[in-house]
Amino acid sequence: MSTHQVDNANHPNDAPLARPVEDETVGNALDTQGAADDEEYEEIPLGPSPWRERLRGMGACAVSTCVHIVGLMLLSLFMIAVPVKTPPPMIVADPVDSVKDEELQEVELDPDMQPATEMTSAVASTPMAGVTGAIAGGLVSESKLDTKVVEKFAKLDNNISIEHPMDGAPPARKLITEVPTGFKGESRMLIEDYNQAFDMITQEIMWMLDRSDVLVVWCFDQSGSMKDDQKEIQQRVANVYVELGLARRVEDAKHLTTGVASYGGDYMVHTPKPTSNYQEIQAAIGAVPEDPSGKEMMCEAVGRSVKYFRQHAKNRQLALILVTDESGQPENNYQFLEATIAEAKAAECKIYTLGREAVFGYPYAYMSWTHPQTKRTHWLQIDRGPETGFPEQLQTNGFRRRYDAFGSGFGSYEQARMSRETGGIFFMLPSVETRLVGGHKGKYELEKLRAYRPDLRSRIEVFADRDERPMRTFLWKIISDLNPYNKQAARVVEMRMEFSILLPQFVQQAKQEQTKAMLFIRYLGEVQKIIEQEAAPHRLQEPEPRWQANYDLIYAQTVAYQARLYEYGVALEEFMAKPQVAPLTKSPDLRLVHWDIGHQKELRAPEKSQPYIDRATELFNDVIRNHPGTPWADRAKQELSRGFGIRLVPDYHRPYIEVSNPSPVPKL
Repeated sequence: MSTHQVDNANHPNDAPLARPVEDETVGNALDTQGAADDEEYEEIPLGPSPWRERLRGMGACAVSTCVHIVGLMLLSLFMIAVPVKTPPPMIVADPVDSVKDEELQEVELDPDMQPATEMTSAVASTPMAGVTGAIAGGLVSESKLDTKVVEKFAKLDNNISIEHPMDGAPPARKLITEVPTGFKGESRMLIEDYNQAFDMITQEIMWMLDRSDVLVVWCFDQSGSMKDDQKEIQQRVANVYVELGLARRVEDAKHLTTGVASYGGDYMVHTPKPTSNYQEIQAAIGAVPEDPSGKEMMCEAVGRSVKYFRQHAKNRQLALILVTDESGQPENNYQFLEATIAEAKAAECKIYTLGREAVFGYPYAYMSWTHPQTKRTHWLQIDRGPETGFPEQLQTNGFRRRYDAFGSGFGSYEQARMSRETGGIFFMLPSVETRLVGGHKGKYELEKLRAYRPDLRSRIEVFADRDERPMRTFLWKIISDLNPYNKQAARVVEMRMEFSILLPQFVQQAKQEQTKAMLFIRYLGEVQKIIEQEAAPHRLQEPEPRWQANYDLIYAQTVAYQARLYEYGVALEEFMAKPQVAPLTKSPDLRLVHWDIGHQKELRAPEKSQPYIDRATELFNDVIRNHPGTPWADRAKQELSRGFGIRLVPDYHRPYIEVSNPSPVPKL
């Protein structure tokens, strides 16, 4: 940028005419503000003729001004034409009258009207459906065929065949397929008998054969109670091959091979190599021994079977069918359950279980057995539950350990979990064994029990989840504290139910039991207080119906058992004050052996126990109303039917036969 200055060459001895004023923005506006630039200089007069100097200084300014004016005039002659958009035409529409929805026309059909059997000419000759007068036109004229069109299509190939619409469909048995690999199996499938179970197992095997060859492993419980079941299965094996169409030729039979193993206190393999000869299979099943130890290493045996026969399967699919009426040794199950599931998953082996219903919240059931020599009746303990990883119900009935076989509606935890995790099925036989002590004939519908299904996750997961929920933790503590299988707890919670017929011994036994009963009542009172004051808010927040029902039933039982125990102590006190009298013998050969504790409706101390009974009755009825069609409701009904009063009943037995060397009592 340049600055306008007056040439001083003609005036060397003179000072500058003007001193510029410093301004950073002057240069930027030079071209557009030429006139304003001259004003930024401070003029200094130089001689005696100021007008002459002024005119001389104004010449440059005038020239600059003229140049700018001319430039602006020239620029004004150049115009840029900006196109103007034509505004869109406005369309004015007349308002449309609102159209009302047509009312639905209801036509009442005449039930006596007879359907038409022939086509009328009016309908047959209708030229255009929906056009007014079409039907009337049909009555006037008939349609005529264009003969030229007919002759044209007559020359075409008319060898047209229509195939059956299902010819391209997959086989019928593929329309319903098995659960895909990796999906969870069915933890409860209620069946009526082994025939129904075999039909479903045959279907499962057939689905597997659609993909490739199959190796099926039968794993039998060696308990004496399973002999009848083994014989029935032995007879049904041949039918499986026949129904699958594999019994006609040896080549066909090789698509399905079978292995047989069994377990008790130990493990046995009855087919060292899998076979497709069903006669050999039947012989192997018949060779399953009866184990007298009474032990069932179930989970360990299943894992060993999968591992052993996996080596022989090669490219065959593997399936294992477990046949048992017990849940297995608890210690063995704890140790081997998860390892067995992992082994089966690695081998892609589905586990199918033919088992029994687990006892409701309880690990044991009892079978009645009469000694053939002494004629004495024994209750033999078997493992039959529970349906959950940890017991969720009280293990006591208020006086002692439970001896009932109250059904849970589900299979035992280990068997149901193995079947579910491997994509198999647990088949539950609902029939009640005749020798089962305290068997309950309840049959529960799956839909009603769906919300109450047991948690079949691993025990570690269940334990961790339970510890994060205060109500569940509290209920588990009650169950543990009142567990009669705990020796320390048994000293208090195991009440005597049989008393001596000799009065001195009776008094000694009765006083001891009264002391225990008072301790038991005191503990239950503390439990009730904690339930009502601390656990109740967590009950409102509990999302699982199963745990809601657990809370409701245990709460009612803690109140009811206080009333029964108090009546128990009063009954013993009254008997000591006024002993009952009973004959020592009865016809034909019965003799009095002891006094038993029984239940009755009549109360001995209603002024003390009635408030507890009223409250317990209300709570039990709440369980029945809030959880209908479930084991919790049936258990509540059973508690109410027991009554709250206590009595002592004389117990008579036949004399036992003395045998010098009696056979041992079996272990189931």
